[in-house]
Amino acid sequence: MMVPFPSASHNAPPSPADISQGPALEQRPWVSLDAYDQSNYNPGRSKGIILLWWLLQAIIFPLTPHASHGPRRWLLRRFGATVGQGVVIRPTARFTYPWHVTIGDHSWIGDDVVLYSLTTIKIGNHCVISQKSYLCTGSHDISDPRFGLLVAPVIVENGAWVATDCFIAPGVTIGANSVVGARSSVFKSLPPGQVCYGNPCRPVAPRKLR
Repeated sequence: MMVPFPSASHNAPPSPADISQGPALEQRPWVSLDAYDQSNYNPGRSKGIILLWWLLQAIIFPLTPHASHGPRRWLLRRFGATVGQGVVIRPTARFTYPWHVTIGDHSWIGDDVVLYSLTTIKIGNHCVISQKSYLCTGSHDISDPRFGLLVAPVIVENGAWVATDCFIAPGVTIGANSVVGARSSVFKSLPPGQVCYGNPCRPVAPRKLR
């Protein structure tokens, strides 16, 4: 279960008397998803623009040749993303709300990468986000019976490499020139210039260049 930042709610959990001792499917749920309300969240564009973006991304990205990054950069910029020079974006990469995304010069976004950009995602210059990695800016308050939405930015600083199939949680900064090893789960910010890996991900050694 992912708990990226402290809860905003201080409601006490149900008492033991409130918790059924029977099988799991007979226990009372602690959340009421029918009361979920994210009306206080503003995605930054109208529903029409959001639907248009999702439609065009679904059609145009897969139809562009694998090595033809220009049309994908162009489309992202038309929808408000800041995309630098020489950026590589593979056709199966997905951007939830591009107007919250900044990508610096000569960075690479691999196949099946998801930028779940409910709020800001900033990727610096000469960064690599490898295939199947997931940069997540949204979660939920697990102490709130209404499962309230929580959002926080993700920042990947210059020269960092997020290797394949990594999860980057809301509020995390990957320090400049650090490496996040394959299949790591990053729940806390990482310092610059380090090789990091694990679940949870931790720095294990300085990154050295030849």
